[in-house]
Amino acid sequence: MKLNIVTLAIIAVGVALFSLQAAGMPWTLNRIVGLSIALPALVLLVVARFQLGRAFSISAKASILVTSGLYSRIRNPIYVFGMFVFLGLIIWIGNPWLLVVFAILIPMQVVRIRNEAKVLEEKFGDEYVAYRRRTWF
Repeated sequence: MKLNIVTLAIIAVGVALFSLQAAGMPWTLNRIVGLSIALPALVLLVVARFQLGRAFSISAKASILVTSGLYSRIRNPIYVFGMFVFLGLIIWIGNPWLLVVFAILIPMQVVRIRNEAKVLEEKFGDEYVAYRRRTWF
């Protein structure tokens, strides 16, 4: 539960700082589209983080296999929605060079996901393999 509170506090501070920075800026098409992508993705990321609960860790560990909520459909919703938050912010900022960072970040996340999948498969075996078959990414 402590990690959930810490995660929520970090996100709340980030949103507050972003809101203060963005408050006086004009609403351009980039900002509307970017926020329309980033905000729902951020909400889903927070939901996924809470649903993961104690299973959350920075490095790949396998304490429990979470297969309910968003995890019943998507194996890695934190990564998926995190990337959408980042993409929305890139669009909001309007700096195409940030797409280079995004393009580098995607394969890095895929490597992390593969490492986590190995750890989970070693720990949970056939249960994890079946879970992989019925979920996306």
